[in-house]
Amino acid sequence: MSVEFRSECDDIEEAKSPSNTSVAAVAVKNADASVYKIIHGYLKQKNNSIIRVAANVTRKAASNKLSRKTSDVFDTLIQQQQSKWGNKTGPLLSGICYCIASCSMILLNKVVLSGYNFDAGISLMLYQNFVCVVILLILELFRVITTEELTWKLIKVWIPVNLIFIGMLVTGMYSLKYINVAMVTILKNMTNIITAIGELYIFRKGQNKKVWAALFLMIVSAVCGGITDLSFHLIGYTWQILNCFLTAGYSLTLRRLMDTAKQSTKSGSLNEVSMVLLNNALSIPFAIILVIIFDEWEYVCQAEVIREPMFWVVATASGLLGLAISFSSVWFLHQTGPTTYSLVGSLNKIPISVAGILLFNVPVSVENFCSIVFGLFAGIFFAKAKMS
Repeated sequence: MSVEFRSECDDIEEAKSPSNTSVAAVAVKNADASVYKIIHGYLKQKNNSIIRVAANVTRKAASNKLSRKTSDVFDTLIQQQQSKWGNKTGPLLSGICYCIASCSMILLNKVVLSGYNFDAGISLMLYQNFVCVVILLILELFRVITTEELTWKLIKVWIPVNLIFIGMLVTGMYSLKYINVAMVTILKNMTNIITAIGELYIFRKGQNKKVWAALFLMIVSAVCGGITDLSFHLIGYTWQILNCFLTAGYSLTLRRLMDTAKQSTKSGSLNEVSMVLLNNALSIPFAIILVIIFDEWEYVCQAEVIREPMFWVVATASGLLGLAISFSSVWFLHQTGPTTYSLVGSLNKIPISVAGILLFNVPVSVENFCSIVFGLFAGIFFAKAKMS
């Protein structure tokens, strides 16, 4: 059947006509805008055969439908492949970054304090905090990260946490100067014991029998390690015991004040990056005061080591690694979970201990070595017990 089309209005009315059973009429009746446009395009070209129009429209619609289906299939396959690849590589890559940053940080601090015989641990902490703050501000400037605005209300809430944080860093620095890396990692297990006791009395959170058994093994390993340590140093052990109390106190205080701190922000939340910036920024003025009180500034000005370029390279690297630990730990925790994070943290002490003994030529007896190994496995047993 052939029809003469005189104008666009006549064409559209003819397509809408109930007597016309073509594809065009059906498409318009069903309010299919895309097909309607295709019909309208053919009509504007003065195509005089409604059958030809219907055939072209059908062919075009089928082609579009097939293309959309094919595109959807490919999009789905790509998304599935990307998701599958991300699920496999994410936890592995984040775990490797966390382990490398954690190991390197401890070893570099040991190099600065013992290798270069640098006796200004507070000054080193001040420089590391300064490096962290500068990097975070640069990242925020380029909108790579977002942080909460520092208000006086938030600062007042955070000062108790920050004071403990400073004490934790300073005692950690001085303990590393006098004690070998392997024994530091074993003695750090004492932090878990203090934290567990604190949770019991402050948060009324009990632990199962396996956890208490693991904690007892940690005490045994620490005592045996101290007795058999050929390079035992009373001052170093004192600093490390203080570090354990302050580290546990930091964790418990942070948990207790977190809700209050979130309420003190404008957004009502406080992310990990903001906490890193807050801790490092607030530490700088307190560190300056401590440097003046302990006369470290005079020592630093006269020290020959600060004139060595490699010293500044290592010190700067340790500051960058401190920031890397903060980011990689958050990334790894997000990719896996608290249990895996805790277990990997315990396993991570093994390469740190081995590297510390080999790199710094630490004299180790058979008894001391067995105590170190026993303490490492006690840490792994503790992480596994926390999972159950």
